[in-house]
Amino acid sequence: MRDADASSVLDPQIERRRIKEADIDSENFEAGVYAGILSIEDFGAEPVVGVRLDYHLSEDVFFEAVLGRAEAGETSFETLNAGVRLLNDDEREFTYYQASVGYNLLPGEAFLSGGRTFNNAFYLLGGAGITDFAGDEHFTLGVGVGYRLLVNDLIAVRVDMKDHVFNLDVLGEDKTTHNLELTAGVSLFF
Repeated sequence: MRDADASSVLDPQIERRRIKEADIDSENFEAGVYAGILSIEDFGAEPVVGVRLDYHLSEDVFFEAVLGRAEAGETSFETLNAGVRLLNDDEREFTYYQASVGYNLLPGEAFLSGGRTFNNAFYLLGGAGITDFAGDEHFTLGVGVGYRLLVNDLIAVRVDMKDHVFNLDVLGEDKTTHNLELTAGVSLFF
């Protein structure tokens, strides 16, 4: 009876499919450039460019340092009152330096074609820094969300949405400004 039971046991021959995923290099550093639009409160939406350096502490947490620059336009007050200038050209330069902590909220895989899998993540960012604008340096809080798609183990494409919050006194009263930024960029892992 035992011989009959042993011969009736199924022995499936399953062929395993091999999948090659884009992995983040073990060095955990990411450096990149970005460009987009920065809406400077009371001064309009202007092009912004910048550089970033990230250190991936783990699969979920990373630290980021950014440097960005834009040129502020005219306020509606300046537009309506020809000849009135609230800021000179040097004071219109909007430069920010920030350090942030990021958390990969939804890491996963994207299937953009039948045979390719791409690692990706939606992430949250929060941090602080300095914004040099209107002839003064302002302590700035930055919060945002982003999406990172790893094309391969070296290159990533990113889209970020951030809010740079600081107090500003240009029009005669101190007020909290929200300066929204939408950027896209490319970064390299090393």
